[in-house]
Amino acid sequence: MPRIQRIALFPVLLLTLFLCACQQNVAGYAYIQHRDGSAWRADASRRYAQNPVPRDARQLTRAGVAATAAQYRAGQVQAPRTQLKPTTPPPAPSCGAVCVIDPKTGTILYEYNARQRRQVASTQKLVTALCVCDAGHLNKRVTISKEDCKAPPIKLGLQPGTSYRRGDLLQVMLTGSFNDVAVTLARDTAGSVPRFIDMMNARARRMRMYDTHFANPNGLPANQYSTAHDMALAACHAYYNPTIRRMVSIPELDFTLANGSKRHVRSTNKLLKSYPWVRGMKTGYTNKAGKCLISCGTYEGKSVIVVILGSTNQKVWNESLRYLRWALGIS
Repeated sequence: MPRIQRIALFPVLLLTLFLCACQQNVAGYAYIQHRDGSAWRADASRRYAQNPVPRDARQLTRAGVAATAAQYRAGQVQAPRTQLKPTTPPPAPSCGAVCVIDPKTGTILYEYNARQRRQVASTQKLVTALCVCDAGHLNKRVTISKEDCKAPPIKLGLQPGTSYRRGDLLQVMLTGSFNDVAVTLARDTAGSVPRFIDMMNARARRMRMYDTHFANPNGLPANQYSTAHDMALAACHAYYNPTIRRMVSIPELDFTLANGSKRHVRSTNKLLKSYPWVRGMKTGYTNKAGKCLISCGTYEGKSVIVVILGSTNQKVWNESLRYLRWALGIS
């Protein structure tokens, strides 16, 4: 190559290296900001692209960063192998739908009616929580409006004009499954509940939840649906979010109301206090959805997520336990 051409290409090379370095810095900053719970400064698509959580449960790497199916087919990326290797057949289902998944690799260990569309009740509050965490500012004070207080039961009993820290509201929503808190967080995060619903559905698309449509932030009956498979994908994302993962594992708490009184709130997940290897997640119930439970268990370095939909109040706990024990090899 002539000397003049080499000299002309040198500034272009320097500019390219500079832009690559800037992009890496922005990506690292976005991730740190997200883990700290504060706002990200990148746009929504970039925030998602840099978020180290699975895009699709079947496309995970050990680091939790998605690789494309084309890369797997081309042999450029080795598909991770699950450490969960049950030695016995899976339990027979007695509920409407089941999905058992390894959140570290995305391996689906067992499915039953997992692609069947159905209502999922308050388990969709995991997606509500993901959207709130995406927005960040968990230390922000949230003022309660009159509209927030009109949400149907179950309610925490928030009063108009009072204010609370956004992170505290998120915690009590995940622990006690309060519908008025879910509406408050939705309205505060997006400016209105309809806009927040758009955020939830956009988040679902990014998580490859293709058989899901949300119509409210709390899971009460409406023209909405999901599947056990799709909710397993959402649960994997929640598993990789350190804020949500910590919050769903808390069995009980004391919530201080604006008037200074305290309300003792127990987790709706009855398994948390009885089994130390259960790491929580989310419960749900409506007449139309039946009893629903997303549970996570960790044992000897292995983790599993179990999604149970369309069960009954008496069966859902034992059924979830059976699948957790089966996948983790706990006798």
